[in-house]
Amino acid sequence: MEYKENTLSYEDYAKLRESVGWLNFSKEQSENAIRNSLYIATAVENNETIAMGRLIGDGQYDLIADVIVRPDFQKQKIGTTILNMLLAYVSDHTPAGGRSSIQLIAEPGKEPFYESLGFKKIPHEYCGCGMRKIIRKE
Repeated sequence: MEYKENTLSYEDYAKLRESVGWLNFSKEQSENAIRNSLYIATAVENNETIAMGRLIGDGQYDLIADVIVRPDFQKQKIGTTILNMLLAYVSDHTPAGGRSSIQLIAEPGKEPFYESLGFKKIPHEYCGCGMRKIIRKE
């Protein structure tokens, strides 16, 4: 197993999303998302991308997106390594005296995984409920 940084192709991104039953965005949107990510961590086995995670944001507020481990490779700590790579990137880029807020939307049932890495469920004492809105264009 090899872990890589910032080497994700559209094809691998789309395959990983499909492997966990997620809908894909348009190719144009996906290529733009990959290109504009702050940081991407991937896991590669036998020249095949089997896991990934993306970090997007501005260095003050960052969002972890698309944490995916192909189902046949889950439960092997690959997701933990990917998450730790993303968190290390944020830590390394947070200046002395600064702070960074890292957010994510967990898939149902995956909350305990993120809590084990120090994330808190929202709402909590400092934050209200997270919210989202989808815009579809046919």
